[in-house]
Amino acid sequence: MAEAIAPVLSGRETEIQTAMAAGGSYWRETSPLKLDQLRSAFACALHMHQPTIPAGADGALISHLHYMFEHPGEGDNHNAEPFAQCYRRLSDLIPQLIAEGCSPRIMLDISGNLLWGAEQMGRSDITEAWRHLACDPQMQQHVEWMGTFWSHAVAPSTPIPDLRLQIEAWQHQFAAAFGLEALQRVRGFSLPEMALPNHPDTLFALIEALRQAGYRWVLLQEHSVETLGGAALSEAQKYLPNRLIARNGNGQSTEITALIKTQGSDTKLVGQMQPCYEALSRDRLPLGDIELPSLVSQIADGENGGVMMNEFPQAFIQAHQRIAGEQGTAAINGSEFLELLEAQGITAEQFPCIQAVGQHRLFELLGEHWGAEQLEQAIAALKASDQGFSIDGASWTNDLSWVKGYESVLEPMESLSAAFHQRFSDPALRSGADYQQCLLYLLLLETSCFRYWGQGTWTDYAREIHRRGMACLEGATL
Repeated sequence: MAEAIAPVLSGRETEIQTAMAAGGSYWRETSPLKLDQLRSAFACALHMHQPTIPAGADGALISHLHYMFEHPGEGDNHNAEPFAQCYRRLSDLIPQLIAEGCSPRIMLDISGNLLWGAEQMGRSDITEAWRHLACDPQMQQHVEWMGTFWSHAVAPSTPIPDLRLQIEAWQHQFAAAFGLEALQRVRGFSLPEMALPNHPDTLFALIEALRQAGYRWVLLQEHSVETLGGAALSEAQKYLPNRLIARNGNGQSTEITALIKTQGSDTKLVGQMQPCYEALSRDRLPLGDIELPSLVSQIADGENGGVMMNEFPQAFIQAHQRIAGEQGTAAINGSEFLELLEAQGITAEQFPCIQAVGQHRLFELLGEHWGAEQLEQAIAALKASDQGFSIDGASWTNDLSWVKGYESVLEPMESLSAAFHQRFSDPALRSGADYQQCLLYLLLLETSCFRYWGQGTWTDYAREIHRRGMACLEGATL
């Protein structure tokens, strides 16, 4: 069952890896900001996503946004066009603020599903707005795109080999839409649902995949991490860059820079530009024998809920107008902040170290030398002694598990992944239409929405995608 416009998921791995390995700076040469003159700064990101579902004509894969337009009487589907306008409106807001003499900043996290879905729908108003924000030299000084998983997968429960596939598929989709030069500027990564693995092997694999893909930093939820001693982050540490450290069962370690998102999942924080007003009240912080501006980092859905749909545009404008006359507080983007620190000679080795939440207890039990078998034994022992201990990872909310109660989705997901990697174990086979189609079903089945929305229609969608994926792997006609 071929879709009218196929997503671009693979085929340019070497070209993309070469481009991302080129390195370089993208912000500090053009940024007007001087960190030594700032008390504080704020970095806001907008996350936008619409899942792909088998609900079009004859079961075709379509964007959920498309489905909303076709079924306006169901639930909140009447918001389809307001959502669509949310996706494109920054291409109007940013130039307006620049024309007023402001220096706005925003970071964008847009899933591969949505990039593809807008193209499928023929919404050139949306895709051209994104192109303007991604490719226009002036916009590039104000808008930072962040990488993410192509289909909004939840990292802790995504099969380890598929983490890399999700990361690379998004890079392919973005490069196909906006070009390699725009992709080279994408150096920060946003985890769907802010879900950070705390299983040592999964976390290690994730960070290694991000580094190999050319990412330099990741945005994390404060409650998903801890200090190396197992404590919650201090008040000051949350407003500084950190080094996320990962160790696996083979004794290897790796790390990546992390910026910390605070205060849970309240969308109103960005919708009403709370980070700006918090930053106005904050001061510089010590890092060893130097001082840095406090950085208030936040992310929110870019379209979901009344505040984002209705209040955000004016709040965004007012916040940037307010700080236009301020001497000590500025809007900034994540890579811009880190590059300006680097220009001052401040490197990641000077940042405080953190790890995924719960790992201190695990490592304390394991000691210095351990392997895969000892790791699983220690996890089992901690679960047996403490019902609150979990190795399922943590996200923007710890009252929602992405594992418990979702066996009906997770088990098919794992079986499809295993079958996929068995079928394409030879890299020489990873090309052509068959590979692309099988890869599409694998990535789609890992979409978080098939769990987040509970049993019923959404798990039915997952079962259908699993069925098609297995049939594709077996060479059947869909």
